[in-house]
Amino acid sequence: MPEGVEIEFYRRSAEVALDRPISEIEANDEWFLKSGTTAEALTDALIDERFTEAGRIGKLLILDVSNGARLGLRFGMTGRLIVDGEASIDYLEYSSQRNDPAWDRFVVHFADGGVMRLRDPRRLGGVVLDPDESALGVDAFVVTPSQLRNRVLVGTVALKARLLDQSRVAGIGNLIADETLWRAGLDPARAAGSLSRPESERLVRHLRKVLADFLADGGSHTGRLQDSRHRGGQCPKDGVELLRRQIGGRTTFSCPRHQPASG
Repeated sequence: MPEGVEIEFYRRSAEVALDRPISEIEANDEWFLKSGTTAEALTDALIDERFTEAGRIGKLLILDVSNGARLGLRFGMTGRLIVDGEASIDYLEYSSQRNDPAWDRFVVHFADGGVMRLRDPRRLGGVVLDPDESALGVDAFVVTPSQLRNRVLVGTVALKARLLDQSRVAGIGNLIADETLWRAGLDPARAAGSLSRPESERLVRHLRKVLADFLADGGSHTGRLQDSRHRGGQCPKDGVELLRRQIGGRTTFSCPRHQPASG
Protein backbone atom coordinates (compact mmCIF):
# COMPACT_ATOMS: atom_id res chain seq x y z
CA MET A 1 0.00 0.00 0.00
CA PRO A 2 1.33 3.52 -0.66
CA GLU A 3 2.64 5.09 2.54
CA GLY A 4 4.80 8.17 2.94
CA VAL A 5 7.78 6.32 1.49
CA GLU A 6 5.94 5.41 -1.70
CA ILE A 7 4.61 8.94 -2.10
CA GLU A 8 8.17 10.22 -1.85
CA PHE A 9 9.05 7.93 -4.75
CA TYR A 10 6.04 9.33 -6.62
CA ARG A 11 7.16 12.89 -5.86
CA ARG A 12 10.55 12.20 -7.37
CA SER A 13 8.92 10.60 -10.40
CA ALA A 14 6.62 13.62 -10.79
CA GLU A 15 9.65 15.88 -11.17
CA VAL A 16 9.94 14.45 -14.69
CA ALA A 17 6.55 16.04 -15.40
CA LEU A 18 7.61 19.57 -14.45
CA ASP A 19 7.82 22.47 -16.92
CA ARG A 20 5.98 20.62 -19.68
CA PRO A 21 2.90 22.27 -21.25
CA ILE A 22 -0.30 20.36 -20.46
CA SER A 23 -2.41 19.72 -23.55
CA GLU A 24 -5.21 17.45 -22.30
CA ILE A 25 -6.54 15.74 -19.21
CA GLU A 26 -8.77 12.72 -18.63
CA ALA A 27 -10.87 12.94 -15.47
CA ASN A 28 -13.88 10.83 -16.33
CA ASP A 29 -14.31 9.07 -12.97
CA GLU A 30 -16.45 11.45 -10.92
CA TRP A 31 -16.03 9.29 -7.81
CA PHE A 32 -12.29 9.90 -7.95
CA LEU A 33 -12.68 13.71 -7.89
CA LYS A 34 -12.87 14.88 -4.27
CA SER A 35 -13.96 17.94 -2.26
CA GLY A 36 -16.09 19.42 -5.02
CA THR A 37 -13.42 19.14 -7.70
CA THR A 38 -14.88 18.63 -11.17
CA ALA A 39 -13.47 17.67 -14.54
CA GLU A 40 -14.33 21.13 -15.80
CA ALA A 41 -12.44 22.80 -12.97
CA LEU A 42 -9.43 20.59 -13.62
CA THR A 43 -9.54 21.44 -17.30
CA ASP A 44 -9.66 25.18 -16.56
CA ALA A 45 -6.82 24.92 -14.04
CA LEU A 46 -4.45 22.70 -16.03
CA ILE A 47 -4.82 23.05 -19.79
CA ASP A 48 -2.03 25.16 -21.35
CA GLU A 49 -0.35 25.40 -17.94
CA ARG A 50 2.68 23.58 -16.51
CA PHE A 51 3.53 21.87 -13.24
CA THR A 52 6.26 23.93 -11.59
CA GLU A 53 7.04 22.00 -8.41
CA ALA A 54 6.40 18.55 -6.96
CA GLY A 55 5.89 18.42 -3.20
CA ARG A 56 4.58 16.00 -0.61
CA ILE A 57 3.00 16.08 2.84
CA GLY A 58 2.57 12.62 4.27
CA LYS A 59 0.63 10.55 1.76
CA LEU A 60 -0.49 13.57 -0.29
CA LEU A 61 1.38 14.45 -3.49
CA ILE A 62 1.08 18.14 -4.36
CA LEU A 63 1.85 19.57 -7.79
CA ASP A 64 2.11 23.35 -8.07
CA VAL A 65 0.65 24.76 -11.29
CA SER A 66 2.06 27.75 -13.19
CA ASN A 67 -1.16 29.75 -12.63
CA GLY A 68 -0.98 29.39 -8.86
CA ALA A 69 -3.33 26.41 -8.50
CA ARG A 70 -2.26 23.32 -6.57
CA LEU A 71 -3.17 19.80 -7.58
CA GLY A 72 -3.43 17.17 -4.84
CA LEU A 73 -3.15 13.46 -5.65
CA ARG A 74 -4.03 10.73 -3.18
CA PHE A 75 -3.30 7.07 -3.84
CA GLY A 76 -5.41 5.14 -1.33
CA MET A 77 -4.23 1.55 -0.84
CA THR A 78 -3.44 0.62 -4.44
CA GLY A 79 -2.63 3.77 -6.43
CA ARG A 80 0.56 4.27 -8.46
CA LEU A 81 1.95 7.19 -10.42
CA ILE A 82 3.20 6.38 -13.92
CA VAL A 83 5.06 9.06 -15.89
CA ASP A 84 5.96 8.50 -19.54
CA GLY A 85 5.32 4.79 -19.11
CA GLU A 86 7.68 4.45 -16.13
CA ALA A 87 6.43 3.55 -12.64
CA SER A 88 8.71 4.38 -9.72
CA ILE A 89 7.05 1.60 -7.69
CA ASP A 90 6.46 -1.78 -9.33
CA TYR A 91 5.14 -3.60 -6.26
CA LEU A 92 2.52 -2.56 -3.72
CA GLU A 93 1.54 -4.78 -0.81
CA TYR A 94 -2.14 -5.84 -0.99
CA SER A 95 -2.57 -4.57 -4.57
CA SER A 96 -3.01 -6.44 -7.84
CA GLN A 97 0.26 -6.91 -9.68
CA ARG A 98 -1.51 -6.58 -13.04
CA ASN A 99 -0.80 -3.42 -14.99
CA ASP A 100 -4.19 -2.60 -16.50
CA PRO A 101 -4.77 0.79 -18.23
CA ALA A 102 -8.47 0.38 -17.40
CA TRP A 103 -7.47 1.39 -13.86
CA ASP A 104 -6.24 4.82 -14.96
CA ARG A 105 -8.42 7.21 -12.91
CA PHE A 106 -6.71 10.47 -13.86
CA VAL A 107 -4.47 11.16 -16.84
CA VAL A 108 -2.48 14.25 -17.85
CA HIS A 109 -1.23 14.55 -21.44
CA PHE A 110 1.70 16.84 -22.21
CA ALA A 111 2.23 18.73 -25.45
CA ASP A 112 5.46 16.82 -26.07
CA GLY A 113 3.54 13.52 -26.20
CA GLY A 114 4.32 12.38 -22.67
CA VAL A 115 1.66 11.18 -20.23
CA MET A 116 1.25 11.08 -16.44
CA ARG A 117 -1.23 8.52 -15.09
CA LEU A 118 -2.71 7.83 -11.67
CA ARG A 119 -3.52 4.11 -11.83
CA ASP A 120 -5.64 2.80 -8.95
CA PRO A 121 -7.34 -0.62 -9.13
CA ARG A 122 -9.50 -0.12 -6.03
CA ARG A 123 -10.39 3.57 -6.58
CA LEU A 124 -9.51 4.51 -3.00
CA GLY A 125 -7.34 7.46 -3.97
CA GLY A 126 -8.48 10.78 -5.33
CA VAL A 127 -7.77 14.05 -7.12
CA VAL A 128 -8.46 17.47 -5.61
CA LEU A 129 -7.72 21.06 -6.55
CA ASP A 130 -6.18 23.21 -3.82
CA PRO A 131 -6.17 20.50 -1.12
CA ASP A 132 -6.58 21.44 2.54
CA GLU A 133 -3.04 20.90 3.75
CA SER A 134 -3.89 22.24 7.21
CA ALA A 135 -5.78 19.01 7.92
CA LEU A 136 -2.46 17.11 7.92
CA GLY A 137 -0.01 16.88 10.78
CA VAL A 138 3.75 17.32 10.59
CA ASP A 139 5.38 15.11 7.97
CA ALA A 140 6.86 11.88 9.34
CA PHE A 141 10.17 12.51 7.58
CA VAL A 142 10.82 15.69 9.57
CA VAL A 143 8.93 15.19 12.87
CA THR A 144 11.03 16.02 15.92
CA PRO A 145 10.92 14.36 19.36
CA SER A 146 9.19 17.40 20.85
CA GLN A 147 6.58 17.47 18.07
CA LEU A 148 5.96 13.78 18.54
CA ARG A 149 5.50 14.21 22.29
CA ASN A 150 3.15 17.16 21.89
CA ARG A 151 1.06 15.88 18.97
CA VAL A 152 1.15 12.08 19.17
CA LEU A 153 2.28 10.83 22.57
CA VAL A 154 -0.73 12.12 24.49
CA GLY A 155 -3.85 10.60 25.98
CA THR A 156 -5.00 7.03 26.39
CA VAL A 157 -5.49 6.13 22.71
CA ALA A 158 -3.31 3.23 21.57
CA LEU A 159 0.16 4.25 20.45
CA LYS A 160 -0.20 2.72 17.00
CA ALA A 161 -3.55 4.41 16.45
CA ARG A 162 -1.96 7.76 17.22
CA LEU A 163 0.88 7.07 14.77
CA LEU A 164 -1.66 6.28 12.05
CA ASP A 165 -3.62 9.50 12.68
CA GLN A 166 -2.66 11.64 9.67
CA SER A 167 -3.88 14.81 11.38
CA ARG A 168 -1.13 14.39 14.00
CA VAL A 169 1.79 13.01 11.99
CA ALA A 170 1.42 12.50 8.24
CA GLY A 171 2.85 9.66 6.19
CA ILE A 172 2.94 6.71 8.58
CA GLY A 173 0.95 3.72 7.37
CA ASN A 174 0.40 0.24 8.74
CA LEU A 175 3.72 -1.26 7.64
CA ILE A 176 5.84 1.69 8.74
CA ALA A 177 4.11 1.76 12.14
CA ASP A 178 4.54 -1.96 12.83
CA GLU A 179 8.18 -1.97 11.73
CA THR A 180 9.01 1.12 13.79
CA LEU A 181 7.36 -0.13 16.97
CA TRP A 182 8.93 -3.58 16.50
CA ARG A 183 12.41 -2.07 16.18
CA ALA A 184 11.81 0.32 19.08
CA GLY A 185 10.53 -2.47 21.35
CA LEU A 186 7.24 -0.69 22.09
CA ASP A 187 3.85 -2.35 22.43
CA PRO A 188 1.44 -0.93 19.80
CA ALA A 189 -1.47 -1.11 22.26
CA ARG A 190 0.16 1.01 24.97
CA ALA A 191 -1.48 4.30 25.78
CA ALA A 192 0.21 6.91 23.61
CA GLY A 193 0.69 9.19 26.60
CA SER A 194 2.44 6.54 28.68
CA LEU A 195 5.85 6.76 26.97
CA SER A 196 8.77 8.21 28.88
CA ARG A 197 11.04 10.81 27.31
CA PRO A 198 13.74 8.20 26.51
CA GLU A 199 11.09 5.98 24.91
CA SER A 200 9.76 8.83 22.78
CA GLU A 201 13.28 9.70 21.64
CA ARG A 202 13.88 6.03 20.82
CA LEU A 203 10.66 5.97 18.83
CA VAL A 204 11.70 8.96 16.70
CA ARG A 205 15.16 7.52 16.17
CA HIS A 206 13.77 4.23 14.90
CA LEU A 207 11.12 5.98 12.79
CA ARG A 208 13.82 7.94 11.00
CA LYS A 209 15.86 4.79 10.43
CA VAL A 210 12.85 2.85 9.15
CA LEU A 211 11.97 5.60 6.67
CA ALA A 212 15.57 5.80 5.46
CA ASP A 213 15.82 2.02 5.11
CA PHE A 214 12.52 1.75 3.24
CA LEU A 215 13.57 4.50 0.84
CA ALA A 216 16.89 2.78 0.22
CA ASP A 217 15.35 -0.68 -0.18
CA GLY A 218 12.43 0.23 -2.47
CA GLY A 219 9.30 0.55 -0.38
CA SER A 220 7.36 0.00 2.83
CA HIS A 221 7.14 -3.75 2.21
CA THR A 222 10.91 -4.23 2.67
CA GLY A 223 11.06 -4.23 6.48
CA ARG A 224 12.69 -6.97 8.55
CA LEU A 225 9.32 -7.76 10.14
CA GLN A 226 7.46 -7.97 6.84
CA ASP A 227 7.96 -11.65 5.93
CA SER A 228 6.66 -12.68 9.37
CA ARG A 229 3.47 -10.59 9.25
CA HIS A 230 1.11 -13.57 8.93
CA ARG A 231 -0.74 -15.93 11.25
CA GLY A 232 1.79 -18.05 13.09
CA GLY A 233 4.70 -15.84 12.03
CA GLN A 234 7.71 -15.75 14.32
CA CYS A 235 9.57 -12.69 15.53
CA PRO A 236 12.75 -12.31 13.44
CA LYS A 237 14.55 -11.11 16.58
CA ASP A 238 13.32 -13.46 19.31
CA GLY A 239 11.86 -16.44 17.46
CA VAL A 240 8.59 -16.36 19.41
CA GLU A 241 5.21 -16.35 17.70
CA LEU A 242 4.05 -12.84 16.88
CA LEU A 243 0.92 -11.40 18.45
CA ARG A 244 -1.74 -10.53 15.87
CA ARG A 245 -4.31 -7.89 16.86
CA GLN A 246 -6.58 -5.18 15.50
CA ILE A 247 -5.36 -1.78 16.70
CA GLY A 248 -6.58 1.49 15.26
CA GLY A 249 -8.69 -0.51 12.82
CA ARG A 250 -5.60 -2.12 11.28
CA THR A 251 -4.14 -5.61 11.51
CA THR A 252 -1.14 -5.32 13.79
CA PHE A 253 1.79 -7.66 14.44
CA SER A 254 4.10 -7.33 17.43
CA CYS A 255 6.44 -9.43 19.54
CA PRO A 256 5.13 -10.28 23.03
CA ARG A 257 8.70 -10.73 24.27
CA HIS A 258 10.55 -7.55 23.34
CA GLN A 259 7.42 -5.38 22.92
CA PRO A 260 5.80 -6.19 26.27
CA ALA A 261 2.52 -4.60 27.30
CA SER A 262 4.12 -3.32 30.48
CA GLY A 263 6.49 -1.15 28.41
